[in-house]
Amino acid sequence: MNHITSDPLDRHRFPLDDWALVETHVDGDDEGTTETLFALGNGYLGFRGNVEEGRDGHVHGTFINGFHETWPIRHAEEAFGFARVGQTIVNAPDTKVVRLYVDDEPLILNDADLLSFERRLDFKTGVLSRELEWRTPSGKRVHIRSRRMVSFTDRHLAVLDYEVTLLDADASLVLSSQIINRQDRQDDYLTNAPEPGMGDPRKAESLTERVLQPRYKLIDGPRAMLGYQTTNSGMTIVAGADHTIETDNEYEVSTHIEADLAKHVYTIRGRAGVPTKLTKIISYHTSNAVPPKELADRCARTLDRSGENGIESAIRNQELWLEDFWARSDVEIHGQPAVQQATRWNLFQLAQATARTDGGGVAAKGVSGSGYGGHYFWDTEIYVLPFLSYTAPLVARNALRFRQNMLDAARSRATELNQHGALFPWRTINGLESSAYYAAGTAQYHIDADISYALRQYVAATGDEDFLARGAVDIFVETARMWADLGFWRANGKDSFHIYGVTGPDEYTTVVNDNLYTNVMARSNLLSAVEAVERLRVDDPASFGRLVSRLSLDDAEIAEWQRAAEHMHIPFDKRLGIHPQDAQFLEKELWDLDHTPPEHLPLLLHFHPLVIYRFQVLKQADVVLALLLQGDHFTDEEKLADFDYYDPLTTGDSTLSAVVQSIIAAEVGYQRLALKYFWSALFVDLANLHRNTPDGVHVASTGGVWSALVLGFAGMRDHGGVISFSPRLPVDWQGITFRLTVKETRVRISVRRTEMRFTVEEGDSASFVVAGGDVLVEAGTTVTVPLDNQGPHLVGEPSASDIEGSRRADGSLITVSMPTIALGPADTESIPIIQPQSE
Repeated sequence: MNHITSDPLDRHRFPLDDWALVETHVDGDDEGTTETLFALGNGYLGFRGNVEEGRDGHVHGTFINGFHETWPIRHAEEAFGFARVGQTIVNAPDTKVVRLYVDDEPLILNDADLLSFERRLDFKTGVLSRELEWRTPSGKRVHIRSRRMVSFTDRHLAVLDYEVTLLDADASLVLSSQIINRQDRQDDYLTNAPEPGMGDPRKAESLTERVLQPRYKLIDGPRAMLGYQTTNSGMTIVAGADHTIETDNEYEVSTHIEADLAKHVYTIRGRAGVPTKLTKIISYHTSNAVPPKELADRCARTLDRSGENGIESAIRNQELWLEDFWARSDVEIHGQPAVQQATRWNLFQLAQATARTDGGGVAAKGVSGSGYGGHYFWDTEIYVLPFLSYTAPLVARNALRFRQNMLDAARSRATELNQHGALFPWRTINGLESSAYYAAGTAQYHIDADISYALRQYVAATGDEDFLARGAVDIFVETARMWADLGFWRANGKDSFHIYGVTGPDEYTTVVNDNLYTNVMARSNLLSAVEAVERLRVDDPASFGRLVSRLSLDDAEIAEWQRAAEHMHIPFDKRLGIHPQDAQFLEKELWDLDHTPPEHLPLLLHFHPLVIYRFQVLKQADVVLALLLQGDHFTDEEKLADFDYYDPLTTGDSTLSAVVQSIIAAEVGYQRLALKYFWSALFVDLANLHRNTPDGVHVASTGGVWSALVLGFAGMRDHGGVISFSPRLPVDWQGITFRLTVKETRVRISVRRTEMRFTVEEGDSASFVVAGGDVLVEAGTTVTVPLDNQGPHLVGEPSASDIEGSRRADGSLITVSMPTIALGPADTESIPIIQPQSE
């Protein structure tokens, strides 16, 4: 497996800047990647980083969280309970287009003679700005400056301005501002977007029939609106824009509207040195059922209000919002400028994916692209919610309310799969299971435990018991019921509780018995349910009474959860001294990753699942993730043994893996390896390390970057509501500083090699455990805790060669191999890997 160990970016093109991502020249070869890197969003509305001129582009994308189309899933072979309704995010009407013509010559960025260029995504203002100088084919020099922003303070608002100045000669200027339904019309220009990759499950489904049915259109003076209803899901949308032009040049304006296109065209008699500035205030409103006419009224109110306040007011509000965000969320990495810039880009992406979800889910790509069809996964609860619970509790609460509102659908899904309680869908937008491949999808029952884990962590971090009392406790109850029903008892000297026929986080090993991650997380889920119900019984008898009545709960059922948790089977192989990933995992041979060519990764794009399933090989951390989330149930020796075994078997084909491996590598002592994994996670999108950044930001990985810093290098754990620290700072780092909000008290925490410092910035007090000792920090004080050491330092990295030749419990040898096809006389150096045609 390859890890990056140094800055992978071209710093001539992307110079270092602590508070921005800056690009100094255009390169059309990686348009898809830069469209993602410079995307804007607020959790509800997202604009890809396409150029305003609207021609050049990989995928011109505008996305609304949860705005989707449905379609019937047609299985080659049907079976009861298979997912029936596919869901995929819709490319919303594009409002960010402003086309420029000088003497009727269009500005086409990839072909233009650019004398200067800079594009800047500012993390403090949330504004994407661009400034360039263009020499037209006739030799005239034109200065162009543009800004755009998607508002964090008004979820339905975006703003854009576009300023053109002729520098050395008069010329005819045309600015064509447009709203285009790209989902169906696909513009008048072909882009470089490839066809969806066959066999690549990371890409969105391609819809071949018309998706957006025209329902509303309006041009009234400077205002334009287009409204639609999706063909199958019945969702509605209206996109609107108001225009203002400021110039001392003479100009004329004309308008045009049709079902999929609205245009305001400004024809300007441009004079040298006289700027022309077009401002566009944009609004989107969507609904599950509200008619487009009413949505148009809502858009009109947003545009009216924002027009009165002006674009500069919107930008100032954005700055104030981000000032508060960074006060809560920033992580400072002292003396590491490349790490600092990349960290802030990742944290900014978390804001863009989550800030204004407002009761919606957090999609795997946020609102930055169409990857994974805009679906929500368990990624949110395990990788994003920890960041939100400790920096933005209201946003975390909204994300959990989204799951709470999905309970009825989850109950129905459990019934369909012959289970009591509730079973949340592995991937979804509307609450229905959308995974057509059950083995690596629906069988991931662990999502119930993941949601329960996030809920328990949120309540511990915030003290928001009221959230549980007002109905969120139902999540604990219904998921516990599912586990109690799914598992079964087996007696062999002592009673034990087993869970069969599930898939853990590792999708290269499916439908197994006693998956370790699933069992330890189910145990946690059951105990969380017991704890929450009993606490409610004592602290809020009225709410407890309503819970009992609402869910027909009785004491015998609660006792059953307790007993199942206490007797949960936790696999352990005494001979190897490790926890098997599942009951049969150790019976397989090892996949020889050391000799697998990098071009044959990820394995899922080059090998049939049945080939992969026959080997000990992991797509992503599974047992190692359990060591993180349930670390208080494993000894230090067990963690090291498990990491040594599973790390060399993990391909890293999933972006969910590197951050977890970094955290546990740091904990057990592989400090250099921890830093390598961290770099790989930090730059997974910035350097397009998985070659699918054009499909959108890997939001879970951005959340994992925060976890790798805070849980990994600062050594934070939050087991049982007790927040502890055992730092593992990289040897070359001076230190890191971050903030945690714990029960309404925000604490600034600084980690150095020889000490930790705690300062209350807001609130009263907070308590922690540092290296085994209790620490209380109160308002107005700074507490300094000396550090004697920062854990063990192990040399080298775990290797599969250390496992090869070991013996299983039955005495058989563990060997290493990989699938091959012999093309002639035995010549192992020339035998290729099996590679079915894929993307």
